[in-house]
Amino acid sequence: MFGLEKAAGQQKPGRSGGLPKMASVGDFNVLSSSIPATKVELSVSCRNLLDRDTFSKSDPICVLYTQAIGNKEWREFGRTEVIDNTLNPDFVRKFIMDYFFEERENLRFDFYDVDSKSPNLSKHDFLGQMFCTLGEIVGSQGSRLEKSIVGIPGKKCGTVIVTAEELGCCRDSVLMQFCANKLDKKDFFGKSDPFLVFLRSNEDGSFTICHKTEVVKNTLNPVWQAFKISVRALCNGDYDRTIKVEVYDWDRDGSHDFIGEFTTSYRELSRGQSQFNVYEVINPKKKGKKKKYINSGTVTLLSFLIETEVSFLDYIKGGTQINFTVAIDFTASNGNPSQPTSLHYMNPYQLNAYGMALKAVGEIIQDYDSDKMFPALGFGARLPPDGRVSHEFALNGNPQNPYCHGIDGVMEAYYRSLKSVQLYGPTNFAPVINHVARYAASVKDGSQYFVLLIITDGVISDMAQTKESIVNASKLPMSIIIVGVGPAEFDAMEELDGDVVRISSRGKFAERDIVQFVPFRDYIDRSGNHVLSMARLAKDVLAEIPEQFLSYMRVRGIKPLPAPPPYTPPIHVLQTQI
Repeated sequence: MFGLEKAAGQQKPGRSGGLPKMASVGDFNVLSSSIPATKVELSVSCRNLLDRDTFSKSDPICVLYTQAIGNKEWREFGRTEVIDNTLNPDFVRKFIMDYFFEERENLRFDFYDVDSKSPNLSKHDFLGQMFCTLGEIVGSQGSRLEKSIVGIPGKKCGTVIVTAEELGCCRDSVLMQFCANKLDKKDFFGKSDPFLVFLRSNEDGSFTICHKTEVVKNTLNPVWQAFKISVRALCNGDYDRTIKVEVYDWDRDGSHDFIGEFTTSYRELSRGQSQFNVYEVINPKKKGKKKKYINSGTVTLLSFLIETEVSFLDYIKGGTQINFTVAIDFTASNGNPSQPTSLHYMNPYQLNAYGMALKAVGEIIQDYDSDKMFPALGFGARLPPDGRVSHEFALNGNPQNPYCHGIDGVMEAYYRSLKSVQLYGPTNFAPVINHVARYAASVKDGSQYFVLLIITDGVISDMAQTKESIVNASKLPMSIIIVGVGPAEFDAMEELDGDVVRISSRGKFAERDIVQFVPFRDYIDRSGNHVLSMARLAKDVLAEIPEQFLSYMRVRGIKPLPAPPPYTPPIHVLQTQI
């Protein structure tokens, strides 16, 4: 067994000879290139959707797809929540996207009427779709795009309204709790079933929904559960922006009765529990009709607690080390390396598919690894001299010290291995995952975090064992990036990614999502030897790592250490002889 921990005082070998520069992926600086122009939040509403339910209205969900820049494949980006019994949904769950102003980002919004708990969209009724670009939304008047929903011939499918708002950089969240007193009774046979809806105001005077509380059944004096919301979602960091709160009586058929409303702001709420934060709930229609009308009850703020969210960079600045390990698929399904059709083809003039992916992705991740020494493993090959099959061998041939200096060192070891090992099989991921997990299990104090980069053609033999390894690893300070090369269907890799359905093994679910899958073909041109957008590849490869990292630290209650003071060179006092 060989380790990821470097022996104390061990000398780092010097930079090895390196490979000739072949297919270029361009000089790349992770801190400048991978930071997109801005983050935008998309809010989606629909009007007059198709009604597919016989005895009630549709239960809509919106699914957003983005288009790969290489082969133009549509990939699911995310889903809103399902809203029961309505043809005019205002979805609360937002899509937060990076806006690269220099690139055309094609979007597709699909709408479904959800009929069961199945995550499989083919099990639900299609309600239509809308195509646009992110630039089209951002560039519309007030960044508000209204378009017809299409996709069902001969039917009017309604309209969709998508609003974009650039997100501020405020990192605070607030934990708030509210109660109400003497709300209007709306139900004939019982009391009301009240819930609150929070909306933030927009520049043009319209409002965007940002939170819904739970429903408290059969009471005019509800106490709602405390809820946490980011200040960005509540008011986009503008403390004086109007926040409107609407009070409703829940009805099963979706036609919730309006009780009344009030307005406030973050600045007012931040005063906490006080006489300033008792609000009269006003129903404007009732107020206009009845002279003696006072209010429809009151809502009181019970508590207000500000929490500053720590970021990935806070931990890095505080000294947390990121350790990357690279594992490469040497199985026979990749094709014979002497043949041009092989993903491992040893072409003297340009990088093969694995070399391209390794160099492009490696140059992105090495900026986050402080010592630039990468353990590099291979799996699924027969090794000399006796032809035994190994699922975790050192690419540099040294099991005691599998470290390669920088990505160039990994590339050199990879090409050397190709000449000496025989591609074989089966394709087992579990051994390399368990290998990194053993080291992650020994350092759980937040001082180190481990990232395993697996480059593969996507054909996997040990799916059950891999799922079990991932479920076990989800409790450890580690993440897995899988980069798929070649033209295969990557259904198994998408399943491991766990973005749509959390991965499970033997009835146990992963504690957190730790796998990010990226199909490399989405980022290269048709010739297969040029990366179209290093910035987008960088974003997608690293997209989930900060949140996965933070989820581990949060669950374990590990706070970042303070950053060391900036270095100041010692002052040399020049002594002059008299």
